[in-house]
Order: sequence, then structure tokens, then C-alpha cells
Amino acid sequence: MKKVICKVEYDTENSELVLKKTSGNFGEPNGYEEALYKTESGKYFLYVNGGEESPYAKEDIRRMSAEKAQQWIEENS
Repeated sequence: MKKVICKVEYDTENSELVLKKTSGNFGEPNGYEEALYKTESGKYFLYVNGGEESPYAKEDIRRMSAEKAQQWIEENS
């Protein structure tokens, strides 16, 4: 997935996957996934996607600061 935020393109195919977290099973209405990525320029973003009853009913990309990314890693490792 690609998304431009504040004139910066975030692309899951051209970034490094740092850590992925899933909740539930694929296809469950409340299941979802979160995947933290790092771009070549060192920017972090969170790719999210899930079922219609999950916190992420719509596929999206959310940018993150390095500090928030580190905190997310510590909470999900």
C-alpha cells in the first residue's frame, strides 16, 4: 500500500518491515493487523488493516515519530 502524508510517500513494498502484530484470525470481523515499517530515509509508519468490527475497519497508513515507533516496538515485542 502507498499513501502520501504531508508530501512524503509511505510505501509498504519499498520499506523495511520492523515488526508485525496480529489479533485474531484472518477473516474474523474483529481481527486486525498492525505492521511497523521504516523507510530508506529513516521515517516510521504503521500499516493497519482489519475486519469491520476491529479498530482498523479500513486499510490505512499512519506516520509515527521515531520515539513513538520505539515505544510501539517495546509494547508489542
